[in-house]
Amino acid sequence: MKLSLLVTAVDARIGGVMVFGDRGTGKSTAVRALAALLPPIPAASAGYQDGSPRKGNVAVPFVDLPLGATEDRVVGALDLERALGSGIKAFEPGLLARANGGFLYIDEVNLLEDHIVDLLLDVAASGENVVEREGLSVRHPARFVLVGSGNPEEGELRPQLLDRFGLSVEVRTPQDLNQRVEILKRCDAFERSPEDFAATWRRAERKTLKRIARAREALPALALSEDVLAYAARLCIAVGADGLRGELTLMRAARALAALDDAPVVTAQHIARIAPMALRHRLRRNVLDETGSTVRIERALQELAA
Repeated sequence: MKLSLLVTAVDARIGGVMVFGDRGTGKSTAVRALAALLPPIPAASAGYQDGSPRKGNVAVPFVDLPLGATEDRVVGALDLERALGSGIKAFEPGLLARANGGFLYIDEVNLLEDHIVDLLLDVAASGENVVEREGLSVRHPARFVLVGSGNPEEGELRPQLLDRFGLSVEVRTPQDLNQRVEILKRCDAFERSPEDFAATWRRAERKTLKRIARAREALPALALSEDVLAYAARLCIAVGADGLRGELTLMRAARALAALDDAPVVTAQHIARIAPMALRHRLRRNVLDETGSTVRIERALQELAA
């Protein structure tokens, strides 16, 4: 999950991350931590305000979208207070406007109403929110990294919607005793002294921040050779991925991964490392093959390497 978040932080065009997993495994904590870690961005490109442009820098936005949110709260609507008080038609920005330049997090996205999910994915893909209602016509930027999480036992996400997420990962409760003890120790240390805990990890955070910054700078110059593109296409054909979205995501994610690795070129190894995240949620269920989608992708990679 951490790698998928880093990759999407390097290139938001990948299309966000869908995280499946058990409750209480730190999914939202990881996303919040990455948003807090990233450097401040110009206020003019963070969120969207109906009025004069803001100056200076602000923290990267992190917006939670609650399950019960109405469409007006999500996309924005007429500012009734100004309309009734002064007769002025003004736009009241919604959650999509607030998330511009940052992260939009949806816990239990599989329980969200389908029309809201459709709307979110369309805006995430276009980078723009268009609102036309009550005599208003507003168009504003809405570029954000969409992160959804959910427990498959509580309801599945429709395949055509799941396919719109760039990457998909699974998070499971750790079964290793040492890992669980270490998690408890870190949580306890943070609760006792958040300042000391932050100071302990500040150096590691700065290292990660520099890694992301270098990757963003290197990204435009990284090319994929025709051989590597052919390898990605053959893999998608081998696993039976529908459409071309799988290849496009695989190409973008492999390039971002290579940038994170400080690699001079994108290789087949980068494709192979990112393939389970980029393709596992795009495979048709095979009733004759009970193995998981990740296993099917790994098997196809082995056959291509043979």
